[in-house]
Amino acid sequence: MIIDKFQRIHTYLRISLTDNCNLRCFYCMPDEEYEFTAASKLMQRDEIVGISKIFVSLGVNKIRLTGGEPLVRKDAGDIMLALSELPVKLTLTTNATRLQHFTGTLQKANIHSLNISLDTLQPDKFLLMTKRDHFREVKDNIDSVIQQGFHVKVNMVVMKGLNDNEINDFVDWTKNFPVHIRFIEFMPFSGNRWTSNKVFTFQEIMERIKTTYTTTEIQSDVHDTARSFRVPGHKGTFAVISTMSKPFCAGCNRMRLTADGKLKNCLFSKEETDLLTAYRNGQDIIPLIKQSIQNKYAALGGQMNTGFENLHAEEIKNRSMITIGG
Repeated sequence: MIIDKFQRIHTYLRISLTDNCNLRCFYCMPDEEYEFTAASKLMQRDEIVGISKIFVSLGVNKIRLTGGEPLVRKDAGDIMLALSELPVKLTLTTNATRLQHFTGTLQKANIHSLNISLDTLQPDKFLLMTKRDHFREVKDNIDSVIQQGFHVKVNMVVMKGLNDNEINDFVDWTKNFPVHIRFIEFMPFSGNRWTSNKVFTFQEIMERIKTTYTTTEIQSDVHDTARSFRVPGHKGTFAVISTMSKPFCAGCNRMRLTADGKLKNCLFSKEETDLLTAYRNGQDIIPLIKQSIQNKYAALGGQMNTGFENLHAEEIKNRSMITIGG
C-alpha cells in the first residue's frame, strides 16, 4: 500500500511516455523550438513495464498513459499491449492527431476510455492555439472513436478572453453525442505565461452554462478531480476541474511518473524522486516510492497557499506541463 501522512491511499499512476508532441499549445509547451529529452534518458519499454509492476504490487489499480503526445512514441503500441497484461484499468490521454492509427491496438490492449485534449471547436482558433493545422483530423478522430464505442472525455482548458465564449458550444456537443466534456481552469506551469486574470473559474463556467441550460449534478467519487453535471435529455455530460478556485486535494490518490523516470507526488510538486536511475542500478525502488508519497503536501504541492488571484507564476517551482505529463 502507498499511503501518505494524510492517510490518502494512492492507487492511480499516470505515466508519461514522452515529452515530445506534434502540437505547440502555449500553455503546455513554453517554446516553439523545444529541445526534447534524448531517447536514452527516457524510460524504455521494459523499464516502464518493470516499474509499473512494482507499483501494481503496492496497490496501484489504474494506469493512465500520457505525454507530451504518447502516440508519437514509436513503440507506444507495444507499451500499451505489454501493460494490458497487468491487473489494472489502463487508460490514455491524447491530442487525437494520430488516433486513427491506434484504434485496433487500443481495443487489443483493453483501453476503452480516452481523454482527448481539444480547447476549441473553431479551426482558425485551433491553429492559433496549437500552431498546427490539425483540427479536422482531431475532430474526425474524436467522432470516429465515439462511434466505435470508446468512452471519450474531451478536456478543454478554459482561458478568459480566448475560448471562454465556446463553453456552451461544447455543452451543446453533449446533446446528441455521448461525449463527456471537462472544462479545466487554466493552471500555472513553467513558461506558460499564466496570469490570474486569464483564469475562468468554476463559478464563472457554471454561470455561463446556466444562461442557456438547466443542469443537474452527478454524484461524484471521493477521488474525482471534477464535479460532473448533465443537461437533462443530453446523451453526454460535462464537468469542471477547478484546480485554482476550488482545489480537490483531500481525496487525491494520484502519482505521476515523468518520461525520464522521475516520480512526482503532485502535479505542482517541486520535489522529484529519480526512480529510473535507481531501477537501472538494480536498487529497490519501493522505499523511494513510499518516501516520496510520505513527503506529499496536503494540497497543491505546498506551493499555492494563497488564493489564485494573489499567485505569481514566476515564484512557482515546477516543470513545464509537457515534461510532467498530463
